[in-house]
Order: sequence, then structure tokens, then C-alpha cells
Amino acid sequence: MIIKNFKPFEGQHCETTATGSLLLHQGINLSELQTIGEEIANSITHGIGAGLSIAALVILVVLASKRGDVWRIVSFSIYGATLILLYLSSTLYHSFVNPKIKNIFRVLDHSTIYLLIAGSYTPITLTFMRGAWGWTLFGIVWGIAIGGITVTMFLLDKLKALLVLSYVAMGLVIIIAFKPMIQVVPKGMIIWLFIGGACYILGIIFYLWKRLPYHHPIWHIFVLGGSISHFLGILFYLT
Repeated sequence: MIIKNFKPFEGQHCETTATGSLLLHQGINLSELQTIGEEIANSITHGIGAGLSIAALVILVVLASKRGDVWRIVSFSIYGATLILLYLSSTLYHSFVNPKIKNIFRVLDHSTIYLLIAGSYTPITLTFMRGAWGWTLFGIVWGIAIGGITVTMFLLDKLKALLVLSYVAMGLVIIIAFKPMIQVVPKGMIIWLFIGGACYILGIIFYLWKRLPYHHPIWHIFVLGGSISHFLGILFYLT
């Protein structure tokens, strides 16, 4: 639901109020504003994600430590940290009302998408695929992440559609190394990876479906599904 149903302004359209003008002045995209109910749902869904992410980080690092595998400890730490950063920044973005604070966390929210995608590649590239292909993929996805975050910081509103496409493209980079991947990565893990990828990609449909009430919390649920799928793949086949 977009701005016409935004409630905090006593039923008035935001763009006709002083608050609406303030939001525009602070760089808040009015098309991204949602109802109070939607923002509560957004905060709850990704707040749950933040809690699960902390648990995931602890579980994976403890299991990796028991194996005494430095590569797993490092890669799981990076992966878990990016999970926490994404869900925490998203939760805070949807929780705050103050325009200045909200805009800061909005940029962080979009930026951490790149971090999570790169972080999700990291456990595979630094373990099963460590070598020429693994380091190549590692460099590509983290290079894209750094570039994407830089663009997001300065041109989020102007290039938002392009940034969304870059998320998808970044997730599909694995295709260039699909053949070497299936030779070293267990099939079960590949299945979990593709289930997670499907959740993320299908969720984008709802992310873009602005006229659908509660479209954004639905997108959040798909993101949670994708993260859980990737975590299970790592838990079952990498620990």
C-alpha cells in the first residue's frame, strides 16, 4: 500500500501536509511510505529475522570451531554478520518515523542486500570451491557489492529499478561457475541454494507490486524463506 493510504497524517495525503514536504526535503521517497499496520508487520517480520540471524551465526561458528576449520569459521562469520546487518537495518528502517533517521536506515537497508548476497556466496567459495573458481566468484560478488553500495549511497532513488535488477544479476552470477560447482558441492546443498534463490526472486514480484496491501511484509516473508533455505543448506552440508 502506498502513500494514498498512509495513516499517520490524520487521513490527509502526505504530499499535501507539512510533514509530507519535510519527508520530501529529507530525501524520503513517498512511494515507499506505508500504513502504520504495514510498517509494524515489516518490523516484526524482519525483527524475527534478526533474532534468527544471531542464532544462525552462533550455531555455525560453534560447529565450525569444533571442526577446527579456519576457512569455515571465517566464512560462516562473514555470512552470519551479513545476515544480522540486513535484518537489523531493515527492522530499524521500518521502526523509525523521524525522516532523517529513517532515510539513513533506508540507505543501509538497501545497501545490506548487496552484503547478504555476497555473504551467502562466501561459505561456498571459501570451502567447497576454494581455488581458481572460488576466488574468482568471491572477487566478482564482493566487487559488485562494493560498487552497488557506493551507487546506493548516492543514487538510490534515481537508479532504484536498476539496483533491483543488479540484486537478481548478482544472485545469478553462480551460473558462470555452475559446472565446476556441481562437481564439488553436494547435490542436496545445491537444491537448498536454488530453493533460497527462488524465494528471493519470487519475492521481488511482491516487492514491486506496490498496489497490493501489505506487499512489503509479504516480500519480507519470502526473504526470510530464502535466508532460512540457504542457512539449512550450509548447516546440513558444510558443518
